[in-house]
Amino acid sequence: MISLGRKKSVLAAVAVTSFALVASAVPANAVDGVSATEIKLGITVPQTGPAATGYNKVAPAMKAYFDYINASGGVYGRKIKLVIKDDGYKTQSAIDATNDLLLQDKVFALVGQLGTANHIAVASKVQLAKRGVPSLFLNTGFSEFADKSKYPTSFMHFPSYATEAKVLSTYIKDNFAGKKACLLAQADDFGDDAARGFATAGITFGETVRYVSGSQSSAAAAGWVQKFAGAKCEVVVTFSVTTATTVLLGAAAALKFAPQWILGSVGADPTTIRIASGNPQAAALLSNAISASWLPDAADTSDRFVKFFREVNAKYNNNVDFDANVMVGMNAGMLTVQALRAAGSNPTRQSLINAIETKGRTFVSAAFAPYGVSDSTHAGYTGFWIGKFNASGALSPVDTGRTIYVTDSAAGPVNKVAPKRAKLPAKGIPTNS
Repeated sequence: MISLGRKKSVLAAVAVTSFALVASAVPANAVDGVSATEIKLGITVPQTGPAATGYNKVAPAMKAYFDYINASGGVYGRKIKLVIKDDGYKTQSAIDATNDLLLQDKVFALVGQLGTANHIAVASKVQLAKRGVPSLFLNTGFSEFADKSKYPTSFMHFPSYATEAKVLSTYIKDNFAGKKACLLAQADDFGDDAARGFATAGITFGETVRYVSGSQSSAAAAGWVQKFAGAKCEVVVTFSVTTATTVLLGAAAALKFAPQWILGSVGADPTTIRIASGNPQAAALLSNAISASWLPDAADTSDRFVKFFREVNAKYNNNVDFDANVMVGMNAGMLTVQALRAAGSNPTRQSLINAIETKGRTFVSAAFAPYGVSDSTHAGYTGFWIGKFNASGALSPVDTGRTIYVTDSAAGPVNKVAPKRAKLPAKGIPTNS
């Protein structure tokens, strides 16, 4: 029979041995969300609510690309797990869901967070910078997210709204001089950022209509159209989400109002317009509308990135209707894989941030414009090409060379350059070489 003292010694020895075994299985630099076999990332997006149409495809598309990478061995042997939370496009829901991702799911980093107001609230209330949590490749073009001093752990994906406004201003001046231009814009930081870009470019609108996010409806859109028609607008520019663009174009068709439409890139996805309207032919409303894009058109199957992403979509994403939202999700996924590789075989949150700042400009992607990130700015892509929609909703360049308009979010000039991007990696798997 073992004495009480002897029992305590044995138990203590077992406890020490067990602790040593557990400790030996944990990397010396262990951080939340990283294990020997897995890297856990998190995203909040509107899976339900008024903004869900279209946007609810972004996160599953990103996950599909990660699943493809996982099937090919992952990143340094680790599989990428993406935890998706529904925020309904509401700021408080985004805050709550992000806290859940960090405190309960214990994700390594956030990726692809969607919405300007949501990320402003999350960065402040969840204190991402203070906690050192990376928020990668934001799905918003709000210019201030490029400011490293304000958002030191956040990185943009989209070109800024101010950049887009400056690009569209240049196109308007070159092609519609003397025409009365008018603007529909969302009444928040999204619309404000675009307004700053237009002001910087020296564009004055004859009529401006601002709408509150979530208030877009057929009845509201009829009122917008009446204002534009009453002001005799010849060119109407939109900075709106796609559901607002949908009701605007529908109301304009019903009221036989036909200006030259110039649609901001955020709200001009043909698939989403078709779904949001419930009319399979609704994409025809886009016919002859002009828009800006930084990615290839989702219908352009001659593009090597589109062709590859469509193959991933078919095998890993239930072959959902392929559109710009799917492209955005997969492009963010490709960038994320390169960022994780650049962060090293034993990544920390700080090594991930450093990797994007120092190597992000070399990352391969489907975008035609240069990626603007550096150790002094967390800017996304820096330019757009201009296209025109046909009756089926396909966007084709207005010029044979697909001119890229490159600029910044401030007072820098708009330069016209030839498109340049790296080749698609073999089998679509980045090697960072």
